[in-house]
Amino acid sequence: MDTIKSKAYKVEKEFKLSDLQTYEDFGSSKKELKKQLEEVREALGEFQNTLYAHGQYSVLICIQGMDTSGKDSLIREVFKDFNASGVEVHSFKVPTALELKHDYLWRHYLVLPAKGIFGVFNRTHYENVLVTRVHPEYILGEHIPGVRSVEDIDQKFWDKRFRQINDFERHIAENGTLVFKFFMNLSKDEQRRRLLRRLELREKNWKFSPGDLKERKLWNSYQKCYEEAINKTSTDNAPWYIVPADNKKAARVIFASILLEELSKYKDIQEPELEEKVKANLEMYKQQLQNEE
Repeated sequence: MDTIKSKAYKVEKEFKLSDLQTYEDFGSSKKELKKQLEEVREALGEFQNTLYAHGQYSVLICIQGMDTSGKDSLIREVFKDFNASGVEVHSFKVPTALELKHDYLWRHYLVLPAKGIFGVFNRTHYENVLVTRVHPEYILGEHIPGVRSVEDIDQKFWDKRFRQINDFERHIAENGTLVFKFFMNLSKDEQRRRLLRRLELREKNWKFSPGDLKERKLWNSYQKCYEEAINKTSTDNAPWYIVPADNKKAARVIFASILLEELSKYKDIQEPELEEKVKANLEMYKQQLQNEE
């Protein structure tokens, strides 16, 4: 399989989702893709150990995508070789009453990863310019000054949110958080197949909700909102990567390979050296332990 280059998936200029592919297999079998993922995620696990020991950076990985785009299984498979204490996953549901009493970014600030930690947002602060844009009536629950009705939520409102999100990401990036954002680009036909599978397989039934079909009818609106949000918020500090998601195994390899390539560019992330005094006495410490026998 050819080496995956992150640049092929990075959003560096304005694009249309309709122009992008949703399926990839690299001409590889499922077994070959599985082996490739195992190699990449092992390297990522080693990097995570070094990141933790270095202790000056954190990593924030934001994952967005339509329902059934494979976010949960991707997180499970890609981070399998991580030390459990070195990665934190947060999934953002409908805001609670307490969260609605704060600004929409508040709950995301609360769970940002500490230095040395990988943080994964499964659905993210972008829900506030995606779901709320398709359903602007949800904004009214935020009790924002000057917003009394849906008619008050115009393009200027969304442009302001895009600016606020860019400011938020720039702020955390300038303070040591490496930000990566991924959109899992699923086709409508593949979503249909995956929803049917949830209905046909008893062990998958619990994942299905009639609301999934209601949201599916709004597919075009969501695609338009994703397109604008990504175009307006892919920055040097916090780039977006668009991953073809119809083939889950290939999507995981692409996702993991992008992370490994980009993180490997941070040459200053190294395990710290021992103090000279400690290093000079390693043999003495070793001897002390051996003498205990």
